[in-house]
Amino acid sequence: MPAADWKLKGSVLIACNCDYGCPCNFNALPTQGYCEGGWTWHVDTGSYGDLSFDGLTFSLYCKWPGAIHHGGGKALAFVDERADERRREAVAALVTGEAGGGPWAILGWTYELIGPVRPAPYEVEVAGLDSHVRAGDVIELQLEPIKNPVTGAEVHPGIVLPEGIQTKRADLGAWRTFRVRDGIEYAHSGKYTAIGPFEYSGP
Repeated sequence: MPAADWKLKGSVLIACNCDYGCPCNFNALPTQGYCEGGWTWHVDTGSYGDLSFDGLTFSLYCKWPGAIHHGGGKALAFVDERADERRREAVAALVTGEAGGGPWAILGWTYELIGPVRPAPYEVEVAGLDSHVRAGDVIELQLEPIKNPVTGAEVHPGIVLPEGIQTKRADLGAWRTFRVRDGIEYAHSGKYTAIGPFEYSGP
């Protein structure tokens, strides 16, 4: 994909196998010593060169054998099936870091894509900790609030990350359902999730 100016704004859903809060947010090692997780970005407004990204959803889910910054990960990327070939190529340029800018310019070296960006029929509702995402039979995400282990009452922690590369502010929750299955497979329901606004641009 030719280099182009781009900008994206919307909401990012973050998922992994770590305990609530995720040690990565505090520059610590992952809970279990390895990372299985990733991100879904729902774009409210955006463009890549002359291509509109308004309303587009795409995802990247990975398996790293250790901490993310140790590299060696394998990753799958998906995009809404309504995206044409040029938009799929643009998503590939973004998530591999080739487009420059955004979180992928920092993280892109830590994983290798397994195959091309794959189209999938996305169903998305962005509604805070009631959000859900389904992409065919390959991705299923359903957020819910964390519950107090003593009383069962919902709690609503948040986090501010001035140096954050995915989001600067997020609401923290749990996964009612978190499954990925298509070359990379895992299920980590009941583990860490977060949702927050993002605004990226490049190069």
